[in-house]
Amino acid sequence: MSTRGAGRAPRRARQTSFAALATLAALSLGACGESDFTNEPPRAAEPITVAARVDQREVVVSPDRFGAGLVNFTITNFSDSPVRFTLSGPKDAASQQIPSGAPTGSSESPTPVTPSTASLKVELPEGSYEASAGQGASAQPVTVEVGPKRRSSSNELLLP
Repeated sequence: MSTRGAGRAPRRARQTSFAALATLAALSLGACGESDFTNEPPRAAEPITVAARVDQREVVVSPDRFGAGLVNFTITNFSDSPVRFTLSGPKDAASQQIPSGAPTGSSESPTPVTPSTASLKVELPEGSYEASAGQGASAQPVTVEVGPKRRSSSNELLLP
């Protein structure tokens, strides 16, 4: 009796096993890839909210330094005349007219101050801007510095 070939798998079984291993290896390598997909552009920077106050003497913007991108200004008018918040710089923008927010009535019993507010949403590029209360206003303008573009909000948790 010959023991030649005993313990060896038949040729067809070896070929099938090799084909299965090659297919498994190809599938495994195909699953590896980049985490950034070219069809998924990065998110834009999250908009920021900036407060602006106008009174008889000055315009105040807080913060007065921030990165370029979408900015939501919330403007409050404490002056005794209507104002139009304006930005002059690399990109000009203006709010609608904001009614007076000064107290009314006689000097003996003035009505409490109820400031008027407005908002302005604008995409600001990098540069230096002047924020003012518009033409004819007595409030002193202020300089606002817009720096380089803000970071993308990609990979930030709890963002819409």
